[in-house]
This record gives sequence, structure tokens and C-alpha cells, in this order.
Amino acid sequence: MAAEGGGKEMNEIKSQFTTREGLYKLLSHSEYSRPNRVPFNSQGSNPVRVSFVNVNDQSGNGERICFNVGRELYFYIYKGVRKAADLSKPIDKRIYKGTQPTCHDFNHLTATAESVSLLVGFSAGQVQLIDPIKKETSKLFNEERLIDKSRVTCVKWVPGSESLFLVAHSSGNMYLYNVEHTCGTTAPHYQLLKQGESFAVHTCKSKSTRNPLLKWTVGEGALNEFAFSPDGKFLACVSQDGFLRVFNFDSVELHGTMKSYFGGLLCVCWSPDGKYIVTGGEDDLVTVWSFVDCRVIARGQGHKSWVSVVAFDPNTTSVEETDPMEFSGSDEDFQELISFGRDRANSTQSRLSKRNSTDSRPVSVTYRFGSVGQDTQLCLWDLTEDILFPHQPLSRTRTHTNVMNATSPPAGSGAPNPGSNGNSITTPGNTVPPPLPRSNSLPHSAVSNTGSKSSVDSAIASGVSKFATLSIHDRKDRHHDKDHKRNHSMGHISSKSSDKLNLVTKNKTDPAKTLGTPLCPRMEDVPLLEPLICKKIAHERLTVLIFLEDCIVTACQEGFICTWARPGKVGLLSSQNQANSPSGTVV
Repeated sequence: MAAEGGGKEMNEIKSQFTTREGLYKLLSHSEYSRPNRVPFNSQGSNPVRVSFVNVNDQSGNGERICFNVGRELYFYIYKGVRKAADLSKPIDKRIYKGTQPTCHDFNHLTATAESVSLLVGFSAGQVQLIDPIKKETSKLFNEERLIDKSRVTCVKWVPGSESLFLVAHSSGNMYLYNVEHTCGTTAPHYQLLKQGESFAVHTCKSKSTRNPLLKWTVGEGALNEFAFSPDGKFLACVSQDGFLRVFNFDSVELHGTMKSYFGGLLCVCWSPDGKYIVTGGEDDLVTVWSFVDCRVIARGQGHKSWVSVVAFDPNTTSVEETDPMEFSGSDEDFQELISFGRDRANSTQSRLSKRNSTDSRPVSVTYRFGSVGQDTQLCLWDLTEDILFPHQPLSRTRTHTNVMNATSPPAGSGAPNPGSNGNSITTPGNTVPPPLPRSNSLPHSAVSNTGSKSSVDSAIASGVSKFATLSIHDRKDRHHDKDHKRNHSMGHISSKSSDKLNLVTKNKTDPAKTLGTPLCPRMEDVPLLEPLICKKIAHERLTVLIFLEDCIVTACQEGFICTWARPGKVGLLSSQNQANSPSGTVV
């Protein structure tokens, strides 16, 4: 019964943990939830999700947070590690009838202190465009559920666009919308645009332009999540059939695929430089896939149940110029060398950019990503040189982890493309992207804002027009229709007709035939990562993991959104949290 003796320690909720860069500490006063702070009964409810946006408030406190709990949607000022949360004063609160919010996403391009565009997807299939600052409802898409009746699993603005957004459903379909167009009063009719292995793309047949502009049918079963590459050119999708599929978004062409070890894939994210994709799902594993090589390069084993969220940390990386000899010196020297922050970010960026230059010394690069799951565990992982470049000699024997600010370059942005063999293979986000916005999605601002914002809409329009005539207009001043009630009832809506068009033949793949192939290598055929840390941090399954400059944000299905201060970032709450931190916490 020795296992039971250690069970109490294993079940203890951790309030802090230590990595090489220092101590991460839970700030109990920065916990966001429903105003009454009563734990939410999560039975039968949709996952709690969190979205961030910076509205550039002149007061210097421009961060805003949106989260859903059951049928409720909250919009608060986010004070992070600086001040305690004030749950008594939400900027906006909405309670929906007959349906539940399932996901949401801010448009960072148009966010101001006076107005912000927020898309909200619902369990009944609708998508609402609201402004939680003005407390207005602008539009409701798929209102009569003529386009799709199934639950919205993921909604995101197209990177760099002020009007285009993409919606995924549990039906396995995705739809491209334009906020300036209506959805029509009848069920849409489609014509085939492009078809490939286990996917098809259709355009909407109509005399006048209407939503949806495109319909994607992808794989078997629910399409659980999608993520745009940092430059917005590629789209990674994970489905219940266990497949990762990566598309060129503009040309709607399939770039590569991967199969889970078993079960469905539930989550996906891109590395900040667009060279790697990480997935998680029902096989309890995290899987690292190379965009350039189109192959699995590593798996991570640490979770005891389904992995619900994976995310890269752009603020923590290991970058160091070294002499060919092994590092030598005292532990104090070692600590001094690795404990640099904002003041050395610029020099770090310079070293990254010179990775391929002939006069630079070897540079070591380590990616950091995290995962949370239904086992209530938070895992952090380091993706190191010996995994990324297995055929190259290591430049040093000790890995240093450094905390960098949000303006620092992402890990590996100057690293050579493994397996490129001199070919000019384009990877998404080869250049260092701007600072990441505070969002649970990949950065919408990753597309450079130096040019016209409408150029993104034009580029997508030109890409689609190669195959069909679509009127995806350049950016216009948005019209906020107020025809829909704020708390709309969706539970009793019946569809007038059903969409019977399905031109794609979905080929079911036998898992036994994919195991051991490049599509799904065996466990012993790829490196197996061990988590840097693996800590139980909640009582209920975890549904959110967001890396911010000064903290990490997690959320569980009870409806509690927690802030974990990075090392040295505790700020004004440090003394309070030290006083309230439980004694004897295991780190």
C-alpha cells in the first residue's frame, strides 16, 4: 500500500513550482472567476476559455480579459501581477438562454479604449459579434442554424484582417465569414472548389455575395481546434479522427499530415517562428511535428489523461553564444551568466539573427512549451538541440534557460531549417514577429502592420479568386447592426432546411496501417521527451494555458482563472502572496 501512502502528496494542489529560471508563484489575489466565486458545476458544460486583448488605454492598464463559465460570459479589466482582481466590477456580463458560449476571440487590430470586436461561438452553432466595451451586439451569424447546426469548437479572426474570421464546428466543417456580409435567409448552396485526401473546399453559390464565403470539410468527426501560423499563411487543424492537417490557407492546398498514436487530437499550436507544431489529445501525449520535414520529431509523455491545451512560451528560451569548449566556472558564475532579462533582450536578438553567419560562434537554442490536461496537471517541456538537430554536434553540454521579455525574438528564429538540404523551403514566420498579443490564439498582429491593413483581405481574395469568383472586399467601415437582442434565445430554433451537399469522400484510415509509418511512427522510433515540471494545479480538468510576458495564466473547469507570476515578476503582491502561501509547499 505504499502507493496510497504517497497519494496525499500526489493529490496536493501546488501553488508554486521551480524551473531553471526561478520560482513561479500562484497569485491568489489575481484569481478571476464569477463575482460570487462559487465553484461552477461543470457537469455537461462546455470548456472554460480565456481571451486577452490590449485596448491601449492611456491609463497604462489596457489589458482586458474575457472568459466563459457555463451560460455566462464575463469581460474584466485584467490587472495581472500588478494589483488584486476586482470581481465586483465586470465591464460586461452576459447570460445566454438556450445555448452556451464555447469559444471566443478578440480582433487586436481594431481594439481601442472605446471599442473592441469580440467573436463568440456557441454550443448551438451560432457566432455572435459583440462589443463588450460599448455593450452592443453587432451581428449574429448562422442565426437560424441554416449553415451548421453543430457546436462551434473554435473561432478566430484571420490574422491581419479586420473583417474575415474562421469558424470550426463539431460537424468537421469550417467556414470563412466576412462581418460585412449577411448569411441569407435560406440554406446555402455550394460548389466544389478543391478536393484532396480527406478534405474538400466549397464556395457558396449565390447571385449576391453572402456568408459563408468558403466551406471546408476536413477529416472524420469533430474538428476540435485550428491555429494559424505566425505569418498567417498556413492553417493547422486537428480532428477527432486523430489527424493533424496543415493547409496553405490562401491556396487551400494540403501541406502535410500526421496521425496521433491513438484517439482524437484535441489541441494544436505553432512555435513562434513557425518551424514546429505541437499537438495533444486522447493518447495522453504531446507530439512535436516539423513543418519543414513534415514528420514527427518527438513525443512527450507526462500526462495521465487527455491533453486539452498546448502552447509555446515565446518569453522563455535558451540562447547563448559559446566557445567550442565546455563551459567551466563556479555555480555563481553559471547563475550570473543565465540570469539576464530585459536588458539583454536586444543582444539576444542580435545573436539569433547571426545564427547562420560565418563569423558567429555556435548558438544553442531551446524551445519551451507547456501543456495542461484533464488530469489537472501542468507540464512544461524543453525542446532542445539534440532533438531538433540530432545529426549535428552539440555546441555545449549545459543548457541555460533565460527569461526574456515579449519583444525578444522567439526561440530558434535564426536556427537552420533541419533537413532543408539547401532547398528554398519557406517556413511560416521566418522573420522575428512583433510582440505577441495576449490571446489564447496565435497572434493576429503577427502580420506586419506597416502596410495597408486591407492588404490581407485583398491577398486572401486574390488567392481564392484563382478558383472561383468571390467578392471578398477590402476593409470597409464596419456597420454595427443592432437588430439582435443582447440575450438571444437559441434553444428552440429549428432549421427550415438541411445542408445535404457532401461532395467529399472521407477515407477512413485504419490505425493499424498507419502505426509504424512516417504518418505515425512507433514510440521507440522517435525521441521521448520528459516534462521539465509536472504539477497538479487544480481540482478540475484544466482548459486554458496562456503564456504572457510577466505571468502564466491557467484555468480549470470550475471557472477559476489563475495567474502564475514569473520569476522576479511578483511585484506589488509579493508580500501578500508570501504571507498567504501555504507552508511546506512542494516545488
